[in-house]
Amino acid sequence: MPAVIDPVKCNGCELCDLYCPVDVIHMEGEVAVVRYPDECWHCGACRQECARGAVSIRFSHAMLGI
Repeated sequence: MPAVIDPVKCNGCELCDLYCPVDVIHMEGEVAVVRYPDECWHCGACRQECARGAVSIRFSHAMLGI
C-alpha cells in the first residue's frame, strides 16, 4: 500500500509533493493526493515532512513478512 493522505488534516502546503523522490504525490486543488500509488517506494519522505501529520505509510502483510 502506498502513502495515505488524510484530506481533513492536509493544509495544502505541498511539502509532501516537493519531497517525494518518485513524484507520486500531486496537488489536486488544495489537497495532496497519491496519484501513482503503484510507484510509491514507501520511503516516508512525505510523512516526515508533513507537520500536520496528514500522511501515513501503511505496509501490506507481504511487505512485513507476515
